[in-house]
Amino acid sequence: MQRVWLLALIPLTIGVVFLGFGAYGLRRAAALRRGGVTAEGRIVRHDVRRDHEGATYHHPVAAWTARDGRACEYASRLGRGSVARAFRVGACVTVRYDPRNPRRCAIQGWDAPTVDRVFTAVGALLTVGTPAVLLVRLFTL
Repeated sequence: MQRVWLLALIPLTIGVVFLGFGAYGLRRAAALRRGGVTAEGRIVRHDVRRDHEGATYHHPVAAWTARDGRACEYASRLGRGSVARAFRVGACVTVRYDPRNPRRCAIQGWDAPTVDRVFTAVGALLTVGTPAVLLVRLFTL
């Protein structure tokens, strides 16, 4: 029975990490919806990153001028394998940002909270499901 408890730490740890990542992203998106302001920006470049398997991900970089006159630039934390026409270099985009900290921002239409919702759901399932399975196993043996 000790191995089962030890092996249960793997999905439980993955679940807690996923839940934390997803909850952070959802809280960040909610804060931007409540207190963020919008600005017209332009895609100035794409940060292209490769993962360990060789897949290429494009992270658009938007530049805009904040209300207080500061020039701001933001590289999206979410990357995609291909870039739609609306997010190519030179395209006009709407950026929602926190006026107190313009580094907290999102490119509308690109930085969708869908990924955060999936991470939250999977994390919650693993975090709650693993102890539930262990309790059922404990009481049925």
